[in-house]
Amino acid sequence: MKKLLLLLSCCCLFALAGCSNVQHTADTTDHWSQLSKKKTVVVGLDDSFVPMGFERKNGQLAGYDIDLAKAVFKLYGMKVSFQTIDWSMNATELRNGTIDLIWNGFSITPERQKKLAFSRPYLKNRQILVVRKNSQIYNLSQMRGKQLGMQTGSTAEQWYEGSQKILQAKQTVLYDQLPNAFLDLNSGRIQGLLLDEVYAKYYIAKLAKSHNYRIIVNKRVPADLFGVGMRKGDRTLRRKINHGLAVLQKNGQLAALNKKWFGQSSNYLGKN
Repeated sequence: MKKLLLLLSCCCLFALAGCSNVQHTADTTDHWSQLSKKKTVVVGLDDSFVPMGFERKNGQLAGYDIDLAKAVFKLYGMKVSFQTIDWSMNATELRNGTIDLIWNGFSITPERQKKLAFSRPYLKNRQILVVRKNSQIYNLSQMRGKQLGMQTGSTAEQWYEGSQKILQAKQTVLYDQLPNAFLDLNSGRIQGLLLDEVYAKYYIAKLAKSHNYRIIVNKRVPADLFGVGMRKGDRTLRRKINHGLAVLQKNGQLAALNKKWFGQSSNYLGKN
């Protein structure tokens, strides 16, 4: 029995040491030379996150971030390979080297900045509450005693589970993908859905019965900004992306993408 316990302890120590080495490598290694030789960068995404990156009925990926990533790396003669991931495991996929970037409506938050590096912000966003119009819910406080849906690993979940006191539901239900949450909202399993405004407005506008939903905005819920997530060691990659975003802003391509996906040419692009 003692030998078994000793063996298990050793296994745990080796596992922890391995995780530590992977984390250290991700925080210190600059992969740009490898990526530039391959002329390909791998972007991880949730392929149901409209309009940032999603799969069309024909199986092709499309979206604002799809177009933006391709445009940035075209400046460097590189291709972008998009890989669908479990969104709740995005940081792990990045750390393990399965992907090189998280570029899919990825909000810059203090929690994420502890583990990852981010590009300059390029798009405004905020968290909003979506309810059925016949629900008699008109503000966040009326969700008390009700079921609230969120995506696992999302900015909405991070904000809700933080120190905020504005929105207090009876129970939360987590989803791998937001379309499933909308199905539960329609069936009454949940009474509210907390999510990105960018996603909600685009998704609801495409529904045949878009008039059945109410979007609730509260100014006390802080706005957030989208950026590109990467390993902390990838300093050159970060500089290249930041430069690329600035070039696209200057030459008008960014404005064209904003108009294509959001119907307006002006939108937010942060500074370095």
